[in-house]
Amino acid sequence: MTSPSRLAGMRGFSVIWIGQLVSFLGTGMTNFALSFYLFDRTSQATALTIAIFAFSAPSILLSPLAGALVDRSNRKFVVIVTDLAAGLVTIAWLLIVLLAGHLEPWQVYVGNAITGAFNAFQFPAFSAAVTLMIPKEQYGRASGMMEFAAAASGILAPAFAGALLGPIGLAGIMSIDVATFIFAILAVLLVHMPQPPAEVLPDGQRPSLLQDSVYGFRYILARPSLLGLQTVFTAINFIAAFGSVIVFPMILARTGNNAGTLATVESVAAFGGVAGGLLMSAWGGPKRRVRGVLLGMTAEGLLGPFIVGISRSLPGWAFGSFMSQGFIPIINGSNQAIWQSKVPPGVQGRVFATRRMIAQFSFPIAVLIAGPLADRVFEPAMRAGGAAAVTFGPLVGTGPGAGMALMVTASGLFGAAIGLAGYLIPAIRNVEDILPDFDAVAPAPAAAEAVIDSEAAA
Repeated sequence: MTSPSRLAGMRGFSVIWIGQLVSFLGTGMTNFALSFYLFDRTSQATALTIAIFAFSAPSILLSPLAGALVDRSNRKFVVIVTDLAAGLVTIAWLLIVLLAGHLEPWQVYVGNAITGAFNAFQFPAFSAAVTLMIPKEQYGRASGMMEFAAAASGILAPAFAGALLGPIGLAGIMSIDVATFIFAILAVLLVHMPQPPAEVLPDGQRPSLLQDSVYGFRYILARPSLLGLQTVFTAINFIAAFGSVIVFPMILARTGNNAGTLATVESVAAFGGVAGGLLMSAWGGPKRRVRGVLLGMTAEGLLGPFIVGISRSLPGWAFGSFMSQGFIPIINGSNQAIWQSKVPPGVQGRVFATRRMIAQFSFPIAVLIAGPLADRVFEPAMRAGGAAAVTFGPLVGTGPGAGMALMVTASGLFGAAIGLAGYLIPAIRNVEDILPDFDAVAPAPAAAEAVIDSEAAA
């Protein structure tokens, strides 16, 4: 029974969504301020890519363990603890700034690593909880709302951070971030998050934590269509990293560290995300969700990073960024709806955590490579008279930022090719027909092993 003092269903989800919208705004302001701070101190793209790597690597590596623990825990409690941990890291940064006067880059890296470790738990816990909170017909819309929240905060966060960085400084922005974390936690406390039925095991014994940690891998490997879909995401994330993490320093390099231009591009990009999120929230995505995923990737690559890379001024950067972010809610929302519909709620913590690891493990590797590659290879090669300047100069220009622009352009072309290749493979294109919805068939004996075998046969 749902407690009368707790909100449930779409009403409950909407309350959580409001809390996340506010929290995203605070986090976005801090991320913008820290990114500008790091580049201003070091003048190198490598510092930014290391900061991203420090967050993403533990988040991905800990995913299988996190998924196993999520399925053994109260998912609402996990969501609250992860929000609290992120707030405590921001408080630590705030104290360092107040006491020492400035942050060292390594302190940012350590804080990102801690936050990333806890983030490994939040995605599977939140996603699995939402599956049981709302009807499956609303999965696409709920995903669109979350994408909208992230994008809407992106409109305001760069503008607010850029305007407030001077008057209140990094410490003031971090103080706002802490307040938004508190708001998000209070929103979760008001809501009822259903737990899945207790998992019935054949011998009454719970598998070991190690066995539960590898369960998600076995589940996905038993379903070639899901494995193929995740392989596409792995490839697209690897390629996208070379473009997405380089756009920030590329614009700064091409504008002489103009924070105003960067903030404008970031805000326009966020408007694209808002537009895509609104569309997804109202529409729910295409009837064939896999088209939203794979064809969306192709369109995003051609209209997003490719346009950003070949442009040399604000209008082109803004248009390409708008289109790129506009497609992302459709891609992610369609993909999330497929997985929420196909995977039984009782095992979603483990499966979603593994799914995330498979899709994203290539991202930190690419991020770690992208910075040094930009600073030591592409930028020197695209200077006037550089090794690649004659060939690619007419496309992206030469001088500061041109090497990074070439990386962004290439990422768009390769990303489009990956999405199209995935659509041409029948096992991936027909994933929605090959696998039944989790509530469309009666599972075999509810043991995890039996679920894998029965659904693989389907």
